[in-house]
Amino acid sequence: MTTSGHDTADAEAGTPGDYFTRMYADHADPWQLADRWYEQRKYALTLAALPKPTYRSAFEPGCSVGVLSSLLAGRCRALLSCDREERALDQARARLAHLPHVRVEHRLLPDSWPRGSFDLIVLSELLYYFTAAGTADLLDRTVRSLEPGGTLALVHWRHPVADHARSAEAVHQQSCGHPALVRIAAHREPDFLLDVFTRPRQPGTPAERLSVAAVEGLT
Repeated sequence: MTTSGHDTADAEAGTPGDYFTRMYADHADPWQLADRWYEQRKYALTLAALPKPTYRSAFEPGCSVGVLSSLLAGRCRALLSCDREERALDQARARLAHLPHVRVEHRLLPDSWPRGSFDLIVLSELLYYFTAAGTADLLDRTVRSLEPGGTLALVHWRHPVADHARSAEAVHQQSCGHPALVRIAAHREPDFLLDVFTRPRQPGTPAERLSVAAVEGLT
């Protein structure tokens, strides 16, 4: 299985929390996020899909060992990364220690969702650990935290995994149905889904007016 391990609250919210504890007990980097070409390529595609060159403040829940965090840090003036597992966070803190604009915190979602606003939120390999109700809660929290004009990136592994509460298709379809979000980019492969959304400054703005070319006045 080549997917990353991330936050969930407890068994009622989807995948039981002790699943992640067991995974990190056996391996320091159980999904080999730092070593696999699959992950490196997926992260590169994720960053390339972001519509803005830089962001003021980003939030990445479920950061695991901080590999994606280290890449996002180059596009953000401030980054908050978090995870539920202290063993993962120890590695993330070590990997990101040279970046003073990055904070790495222990948080359990959804209850410890951070205060404040962000213009970039990245939910990578996260939502399929939650039920439909849990996903709806996280999407609502995301929208409340996302600044008008901000970016939401979703990335999820498509292959069946017994420990996932739902499929990538289910969580991405649910996200596409959120009334406050407009999808501006979609990438599909046999292995994963990548969708990028924005929260329009003017509700109801069509996607074609929110594209990178449109924003730069090319269309």
